Amino acid sequence: MESIESEIQPLLDLFAGQPYIQSALVVMLTLMLAKLITWFVLGIFQRLTKLTTARLDDVIVQALYTPIFYTIIMVGFSIADHLLPVSQELQDTVIAILRSIGIFVWMRFFITISKASLKSLATDSNRLQFVQTQTLPLFQNLALLVIIAIAIYLIFDAWHIDMSAWLASAGIVGIAVGFAAKDTLSNLFSGVFILADTPYKIGDYIVLDSGERGEVTHIGIRSTRMLTRDDVELTIPNAVMGNSKVINETGGPHEKYRIRIPVGVAYGSDIDQVRALLMGIAIDSQSVCANPEPRVRFRALGASSLDFQLLCWIDEPSLRGRVIDQLLTEIYKCFNREGVEIPYAKQDVYIKEMPARS
Repeated sequence: MESIESEIQPLLDLFAGQPYIQSALVVMLTLMLAKLITWFVLGIFQRLTKLTTARLDDVIVQALYTPIFYTIIMVGFSIADHLLPVSQELQDTVIAILRSIGIFVWMRFFITISKASLKSLATDSNRLQFVQTQTLPLFQNLALLVIIAIAIYLIFDAWHIDMSAWLASAGIVGIAVGFAAKDTLSNLFSGVFILADTPYKIGDYIVLDSGERGEVTHIGIRSTRMLTRDDVELTIPNAVMGNSKVINETGGPHEKYRIRIPVGVAYGSDIDQVRALLMGIAIDSQSVCANPEPRVRFRALGASSLDFQLLCWIDEPSLRGRVIDQLLTEIYKCFNREGVEIPYAKQDVYIKEMPARS
């Protein structure tokens, strides 16, 4: 900053003895310089990044505009502050405020760059293997915590606050906070373990112990959010998710999901005909996967019916209700058309004798 001030000293000498005019002149020159540098230098870098196929360099150059512009402005305002005839205490306060704003601006820049860099690593299979799509939220949250912690330390340093006293009392405060916020800490650690172990990921269909079923839309440090088939968003604490049995319908070697449709026919029906009809309905359905192929199983000799089961695969769990509706509709129409009886519960009442008339 002193070197910059020495460069413009000849210009300031023209207004010697007029500190307010000198400060205004420095502010105007700084604004012009900030605009010129950001327009010229970043413009060159933007043209260079357009020549590459990577997306990350474009994000970095675009995000650099605000912090660089503000840094130049902060230097100019600091010089102008020193030129004003005010007390040293007021000057230090203004500098601390400018530094705090600058730290906040650069903190936002590094948060943006960390998210973009980790996302780039997660989508590039040739790079770090431990940064994957399912572990991406974990590393993004860890990077966010580290950047915020560093920013807080720098802000304390900008205001010349001694951190040793704060660190010395942090142990006692930590114990008190640990007891007071044990549920929050439990959710925090459970969230870290969930993100590291990845029993489910965003976009998976899961079923909880309590019966809720839906798509995972967000995995955070404190809670997991899922959207049910009724378009109702559920927020479940991670401590509950970590200690519950979670059925991941999308997990496994692929996202295909098998549905089972029980079908009962009356005794005396041709079981070969029933098999052929059920297979034909499943094969003709466009919603049923051809691989693995559908199957029909004769499961039991029921109390009043021959119990069959149609097994077929669909592309994803969210289609379960729709495909079951289509298949049941086709089964009922086909059985009526082919004369296959579907038994249902009924009672016959036999009157042994009529009561005598009085």
